[in-house]
Amino acid sequence: MTERRTSLRDVAQAVGVSVQTVSRVANGEPNVAAEKRELVLLKMRELGYRPNAAARAIRRGSFRTVGAVYYNLHWVGTHRTLEEISERAAESGYATTLMPLAVTSGQAANGAFTRLGEMAVDMLIVILPEPFGADEALHLPEGVPTVVLGPPMIDGISSVDFDPDVGAREAVRHLLALGHETVHHITGPAVSFSAQARVRAWREVLTENGRPVPDAVPGDWSPMSGYQAMRRLLDDTHPTGVFVANDQMALGAYRAITEAGLRIPDDISVVGFDDIDEAEMFAPPLTTVRQDWGVLGRESLRVALQLTGGAPPEHVRLPTRLVVRDSTAPPRG
Repeated sequence: MTERRTSLRDVAQAVGVSVQTVSRVANGEPNVAAEKRELVLLKMRELGYRPNAAARAIRRGSFRTVGAVYYNLHWVGTHRTLEEISERAAESGYATTLMPLAVTSGQAANGAFTRLGEMAVDMLIVILPEPFGADEALHLPEGVPTVVLGPPMIDGISSVDFDPDVGAREAVRHLLALGHETVHHITGPAVSFSAQARVRAWREVLTENGRPVPDAVPGDWSPMSGYQAMRRLLDDTHPTGVFVANDQMALGAYRAITEAGLRIPDDISVVGFDDIDEAEMFAPPLTTVRQDWGVLGRESLRVALQLTGGAPPEHVRLPTRLVVRDSTAPPRG
């Protein structure tokens, strides 16, 4: 048999006051004499009384909880965004419940939505790094305000994302303006929204400027994939300018270039993407496109909080900017 949970009535009877008085103390409400408040609090501790959070939430009409669904906390952007969401939510009096996905699939996401719905959250923030299959429709919890971090993909659902290709265009134009005949590209995963946008922008800028469009070399966001992709490039061609789809892969590319006996930017100029905290610690400091993950987290929470107040859905596009450091220069000769 399970032990019965101590109730407000139990505490009230032990102290000799009304249930309403104990309820006021439990909820931190005024209009209770200090001496009586202390007595009630003491008896709560003695009896092991714990407030029923679910019941209190139902009475308030709010659970004061943000649900966040994501895949791969090791990715810099995901980690930084969730950190900002959690911190800002706490400042607004909300807890954050994280729900990781084992795989990026509609089935896994829908399972996470169901579990969060059962746990009772006031709003939902979903980080979607890549699209799901056409037959994997998302079934969001009914009546829960939702914000998707990624491109608009669900009718009537708010989204927050960085501008999909402006930063990549700036990166490629920067290398062309320095005098590089063309720009090679190390991509992110083919299924990624962000990687797709950067490939598209890279190709369009080269085409618009009448430059050769070399074959892109795939990576997977990791430093090792950047290292391997750069080695392939150096084996197959003689690049003078390389646009890498994220800074972590650029770190791997640095190693491959150095091992080949080449210098950055004297022999090869490198541009990354994200402007991670370590980017200016690279040797030489990395030219890269800055995305402010903190702003992404803050904006997603702002939109979610406004939705809980009855605001209409909105789609927010955040700017990026090129940060020029010492890894780019005109090509030799």
